[in-house]
Amino acid sequence: MSVVQNSTERNTRMDIKYIGMDVHKEAIAIAVMNGDGKLVMESILETKAITILEFIQGLRGDLHVTFEEGTWAAWLYDLLKPHVRELVVCDPRKNALMKEGNKSDKIDARKLADLLRGGYLSSVYHGENGLRTLKELARSYLTISKDLTRVMNRVKALYRSWGILCGGQQVYAPRHRAEWLNKIGEAGVRRRAEFFYQQLDALRELRQAVRKDLLAESRKQSATKLLRQVPSIGPIRTALLIALMQTPHRFRTKRQLWTYSGLAIETRDSAQYRYVAGQLQRSKKPQQLRGLNQNHNHDMKAIFKSAATMASSREGAFHDFYQGLLTKGMKPAMARLTLARKIAAITLTVWKKGAHFDAKQLKLQAA
Repeated sequence: MSVVQNSTERNTRMDIKYIGMDVHKEAIAIAVMNGDGKLVMESILETKAITILEFIQGLRGDLHVTFEEGTWAAWLYDLLKPHVRELVVCDPRKNALMKEGNKSDKIDARKLADLLRGGYLSSVYHGENGLRTLKELARSYLTISKDLTRVMNRVKALYRSWGILCGGQQVYAPRHRAEWLNKIGEAGVRRRAEFFYQQLDALRELRQAVRKDLLAESRKQSATKLLRQVPSIGPIRTALLIALMQTPHRFRTKRQLWTYSGLAIETRDSAQYRYVAGQLQRSKKPQQLRGLNQNHNHDMKAIFKSAATMASSREGAFHDFYQGLLTKGMKPAMARLTLARKIAAITLTVWKKGAHFDAKQLKLQAA
């Protein structure tokens, strides 16, 4: 009986295929391993949908596929997801084992397949195809906003490089531009400033167009009405949160959302236990704090921190919560961080449970 059982288990392992894909612009290196970790196939394919699908459909058994997050990840995920049992888009920043030993496309593909078989890969979330339009609009809005900020910084840097003080927002206003340009004595520099202003105007107009489309698309989502209940989460922040998070159920607890948003506190501890008189005791040495986690979504962090900054300066439940923290002796920067964590926790609760915002949640939930 045991011989038959062992034979069945072996056949089951042989039917499982772990596929590592090292993806590049023109070609993909593929390595296929069975359940025992034996390399059963290697191939180099052209980076085309029909070629990739023909290869995948030619394999038998339960297919488990992995490749690293990158430029091609979203397209490849949508292409392969319906044809495999498991698809893991892994985070290259956490693949330290990929750096060991020699490196080539085939070697990287083998390593990915082996790491997938061992369960050592950290996945990057991909899903919710119904939100693809909103997600792309949000990316466009964020990218254009960053470009706009860069141009504004260049304008001020140009004036400062010629010893012209330019604090505030007046330097960007169209009605004051002639006055500011006349302060520049050099004709070439003045012309350069004019080009910056033209770029600034174009980006502002473009951002308004993208903003309009982003808000229109976000209104189609049922989560919009829920998130708009939360104070300081306005229409733009709501649209960006839906696009970036996609679903609240990917975060089991608020602490996972804090980590994803760069609001989690990292600790370091070592030599936690020692023997005293033959008895094992835990060390009383306090945990060492190392600040907020560095590996996070920077746009999510900006959303919650800007929401906390706005909420702390306006009347309302969050403002009262913030003032209470200051009264207890907490420094303003730490109080705003605590408020940002609170806003993130309440946002997750309201969205996940479909509940209405209640100011009492500020007391019921621990920040």
